[in-house]
Amino acid sequence: MEIDFAEYKLSCELRGHDDDVRGICVCGDAGFATSSRDRTVRFWSIKSQDKYKYELSKIMLGHTSFVGPLAWISPNDKFPEGGIVSGGMDTLIILWDLSTGESVKTMKGHQLQVTGLIVDDNADIISTSVDCTIRRWRNGQQVELWEAHKAAIQGLLRLPSNEIITGSSDSTLKLWRDKTCVHTFVGHTDTVRGLAQMPGLGILSASHDGSVRLWDLTGQVLMEMVGHTSLVYSVHAHDSGLIVSASEDCFSKIWKDGICVQSIEHPGCVWDAKFLENGDLITACSDGVVRIWTANNDGIVDSSAIESFAAQVSQYKLSRKRVGGLKLEELPGMESLQTPGTKDGQTKIVREGDNGVAYSWNSSDQKWDKIGEVVDGPEDNFKSPSLDGIQYDYVFDVDIGDGEPTRKLPYNRSDNPYTVADKWLLKEDLPLSYREQVVEFILQNSGQKNVSIDTSFRDPYTGSNAYMPGEPSRASSVQSKPVFKHIPKKGMLFIDSAHFDGILKKIAEFNTTLQSDQKQKDLSLTEIEQSRLEAIIKILKDTSHYHCSTFGDADIALLLKLIISWPVSMVFPVIDLLRMVILHPNGASLLLKHFKDGTDIVMETIKKVTTAPALAANQLTIIRVLTNLFKHPFFYPWLQMNRTEILDAFSSCSPTNKNIQISYSTLVLNYAVLLIEIRDQEGQPQVLSAALEIAEDENQDVDSKFRALVAVGSLMLDGAMKKIAIDFDVQSIAKVAKTSKDAKIAEVGADIELLTK
Repeated sequence: MEIDFAEYKLSCELRGHDDDVRGICVCGDAGFATSSRDRTVRFWSIKSQDKYKYELSKIMLGHTSFVGPLAWISPNDKFPEGGIVSGGMDTLIILWDLSTGESVKTMKGHQLQVTGLIVDDNADIISTSVDCTIRRWRNGQQVELWEAHKAAIQGLLRLPSNEIITGSSDSTLKLWRDKTCVHTFVGHTDTVRGLAQMPGLGILSASHDGSVRLWDLTGQVLMEMVGHTSLVYSVHAHDSGLIVSASEDCFSKIWKDGICVQSIEHPGCVWDAKFLENGDLITACSDGVVRIWTANNDGIVDSSAIESFAAQVSQYKLSRKRVGGLKLEELPGMESLQTPGTKDGQTKIVREGDNGVAYSWNSSDQKWDKIGEVVDGPEDNFKSPSLDGIQYDYVFDVDIGDGEPTRKLPYNRSDNPYTVADKWLLKEDLPLSYREQVVEFILQNSGQKNVSIDTSFRDPYTGSNAYMPGEPSRASSVQSKPVFKHIPKKGMLFIDSAHFDGILKKIAEFNTTLQSDQKQKDLSLTEIEQSRLEAIIKILKDTSHYHCSTFGDADIALLLKLIISWPVSMVFPVIDLLRMVILHPNGASLLLKHFKDGTDIVMETIKKVTTAPALAANQLTIIRVLTNLFKHPFFYPWLQMNRTEILDAFSSCSPTNKNIQISYSTLVLNYAVLLIEIRDQEGQPQVLSAALEIAEDENQDVDSKFRALVAVGSLMLDGAMKKIAIDFDVQSIAKVAKTSKDAKIAEVGADIELLTK
């Protein structure tokens, strides 16, 4: 029987570390250990008088830099109370006796930071490192060494079979049997950071691409969990089937059957999260605090502690508040207005209370004129609503009528609204006949009217389906479904790599050209604008702080001004910079404001760069801009509205450039995923046609053709699109694809052929 999910609430906070808590290691029934940037390992044991509370019992000192991975050695003759193995940035591996808290052995050999540790059945310690190697240690001595990846190894996992899994910055996972790689798992688009075993199913991986994936041991992706907005650092599973992930976005998320059932916000980055055997949850946060969360009502802290934690989260958000791209606390005070300006129109932002206010220098009157308060971007002002100390995307007031009091209904956009409705109705002791009304209310008020969802009822307390009189048994109508290798495509693809120094250098080069031309000199950048561009790039380079860094309105306005005013032959590096700004949460939000002000600069730019003679660099960068817009749902209406013009503009370009081919096919694939998700059957035929054109073109790059075929297959899962595809002779395209020497082309060709039967 499926185990019901009950929401986790704060059970206790453990303070002791002086800096970020980086790692957690559950040590059987004895307690758990944590590692920190403060160079210590600490062991926490259960309080004898309270099974839900823990206390610090050991502090282990020996590392000279921050400590990361930890491994547990069960009690034995040598370590009666067990042992801990730790690895650090200092390249050291230290073995600790838990009974004394003292180090027993220090192992040196890695050239760079130690990133993973396990202890096998023979008591050998196996370690991984940023130096790309795996090393085996026996009795404190290195006995084996091999290079496992061509890029840094970031994660390590031991399987019950004693085989091991590694995750790497090369975006792959590898399965090792002794020193032999028996399988490489390909699918993530960025560093694989965390690994865990999913009992009875396979392997979980957490990636910097923002996703968590479940794999079987053959490399097949069984499930992809997308919901984090930044790097995902760790993942862990409980025997109950629950999964927890930890991320740079300050959330730990709990997943069930691939759906996020709870998001727990923290006052800082969440580096690690682990389940205890009893189902309680431990999180490690950058604020230096270890927190225990429980679904057991007996272990929940009192209301004052919940309010205190909510205040910590609120204070953390306030500390990150920025005005015009600057930290509020770093702005000069009113006294700075006593210093005269250097030129007419010079602007200055000063701090007045909790706000930033802009002033302009008036040369004729020799005074600063107040312009007005600087308005923060949407990300600064947004505060998620909360209920019972937990934050949600929405907390609705539901008026049941009939004299009943108004009820609070919490909801996250990643949730299945039917599941939320079922659980809420049972919790509130309301009739299930209200189900459709509640779902309709949720969809209407969350802007998700056209979302495709599973409508089947599943009792959140028993896991069973509802009995509906007169309805045939579902079990009797279940039929086996075909299994596809590559379809349907879930989630969007983005183009997120950039050579920022090259972009800035090219902009500077073009700017010098404009300055030397008397007719175009007025188009060149001022020193302040050049500094602003450098500041934009500095923010974009610091990807680990995308969740808290912000731009000013003037930053976005500057980029758009250059795209509009600069000669068409010079705009491509600026367009490329805009592409990367779109991947930044705050940058995208600020850009959205320009979409809503009545001037569609992006569509104007498309017309500008596709007018003959069109430059390949311009085509490439604007297609990539469009592709990255799919990262944010608030751009979906614009993308849907302009679909026809966008696809027509680039399909007529007939690009032969490989990079353009791949970018355009990615754009088409993203459109396919979007239109399937929102059930836009009017737009799907155009996307299908565009994908088929790419798939039929013999001159297309392999990756481009593959993405187009995935788009075709994904669209064909809808009966109407399948008929259209068959009318376009998709069988012939599939037949040719099946004979391809490229394995993935052949596989998706087989998928499409299976669909046509």
